[in-house]
Amino acid sequence: MEIIRKYFPRLTETQAEQYAQLESLYNDWNAKINVISRKDIQNLYEHHVLHSLGIAKVLNFKPGTKVMDLGTGGGFPGIPLAILFPETQFHLVDSIGKKVKVANEVACAIGLQNVRCSHSRAEDIKEEYDFIVTRAVMPLVDLVKCSRKNISRVQHNGLPNGIIALKGGELDREMASMRKICTVWDLSDWFEEEYFETKKVVHVGIQK
Repeated sequence: MEIIRKYFPRLTETQAEQYAQLESLYNDWNAKINVISRKDIQNLYEHHVLHSLGIAKVLNFKPGTKVMDLGTGGGFPGIPLAILFPETQFHLVDSIGKKVKVANEVACAIGLQNVRCSHSRAEDIKEEYDFIVTRAVMPLVDLVKCSRKNISRVQHNGLPNGIIALKGGELDREMASMRKICTVWDLSDWFEEEYFETKKVVHVGIQK
């Protein structure tokens, strides 16, 4: 939990309490339903919560923003972001029902009023959002193909509506056909831990 305070020192008491509750909740649920690798659960705050919050280093969602977390798994990056941005609406979507169950139970347990969860495929979601956030779900080209229909034309934020993806490693080939609409940030510019040396945030602006 201290690593979250280190980079986000202005948390309210409610936010700090909600982040603090994640450890016991995910440990409990992970023992029943494996949403985080057994070896990695001890790194929950650095590898999962703080990593998710990397998106907040490139964009502060304005109140009323609508965000879909596509392929949320157990709730990442959606739940950490929903805690930080209580006036933004988050729709957490995953095609694996048991993972959606974990995300929903965690969100309910910590009292998040701005989160809903759906067991669904991206192709079946018809609503529109300002942004779609993801964490290493699929290649960017595929993300654009399956989610372009879900991006709203109405702009509210400092970045153009589109996809914000947490990625790792070499992205040159993946981004080859999309360079004109992509912006990339290195998380190592904000987070000093070794884990973030190759981690990036990629924004893909989508016009309809």
